[in-house]
Amino acid sequence: MAAGAVFAQSWRPQESGTTASLRGVWAVNDKVVWASGSGGTWLRTIDGGATWKASKMPGASDLDFRAVRAFSDKSAFLLSIGAGEKSRVYKTSDGGANWQLLYTNPDPKGFFDAIQFWDEDHGIVLGDPVDGHFQVLTTEDGGANWKSQKTPAAVPNEGAFAASNSCLIVRGEHEAWFGTGGQGGGRIFHSSDGGKSWTVTKTPIRNDSASAGIFSIAFSDNKHGVAVGGDYQKPKETMGAIVVTEDGGKSWIIPPKGTNGFRSAVFYVGQWVSTGTSGSDLSNDMKIWWQADSGDYNAVSCVRGGYSGPPCWFVGPKGAIASMHVQLVITVP
Repeated sequence: MAAGAVFAQSWRPQESGTTASLRGVWAVNDKVVWASGSGGTWLRTIDGGATWKASKMPGASDLDFRAVRAFSDKSAFLLSIGAGEKSRVYKTSDGGANWQLLYTNPDPKGFFDAIQFWDEDHGIVLGDPVDGHFQVLTTEDGGANWKSQKTPAAVPNEGAFAASNSCLIVRGEHEAWFGTGGQGGGRIFHSSDGGKSWTVTKTPIRNDSASAGIFSIAFSDNKHGVAVGGDYQKPKETMGAIVVTEDGGKSWIIPPKGTNGFRSAVFYVGQWVSTGTSGSDLSNDMKIWWQADSGDYNAVSCVRGGYSGPPCWFVGPKGAIASMHVQLVITVP
């Protein structure tokens, strides 16, 4: 008999207090979690999700906050997406009582996709190609100033997906990766010097339409990584929805048993966790993935620790938020 998987913890839906479409989530610890979404919406819990405070930023009702990166119950960054000046970066230092506009995309053809930070001073923003090159901006002073960095040329129709704030990720003090989609996309860009220079690797992930490609990347160490995606307009199709690397991203392969449909986010927290509007999965080795019983979610963020496994928070359409303690138990009868 084949090996099976048991999920020891059930999903726990939480009351968000909003019906906004949520795509940004960041777990600071097992108590403090921030989320963000459409209509200028941001959310915060300081009790592990027992209660959420949902708010709308004044004057930002037409902004879609696709990304949040938080450092405490007081300090957080928000990134909005949209053409030109609708792509912005905000910061709060007082738990959302006040928000400071740090940066507005000056190019009318620009479109931000994601924001990440190595630490509270050193950060990076990714935007779709402008004049043939992806927009990459870095800061070394907590967002007060941003510097444009040059990237290798994009291929025609290539772009990034602002789906879960994880098409761009960082690791350590200087490493960064971002994945692309669109026809000709499905590539992963890698920087080992804080975004100043980049190399590019083609992957076999699905990239046969404008709605297909890489949506999210995660690494467990300097060699083992996972990228997920597929085609969000064909969420049930499993073809080319996940690729993995064991050599630091030099080469990528499709694993023997991949995810069960389109996935917009992946996270590593001792186990690999992926999620999307067609379901969620867990894996302990990147190669064999077990589907979890879940709802429709766009993004996931986890923290290490917890007596019953690392706690993760999932956010999705219509204000959906749920938590789960990740425990994947492989059984061999």
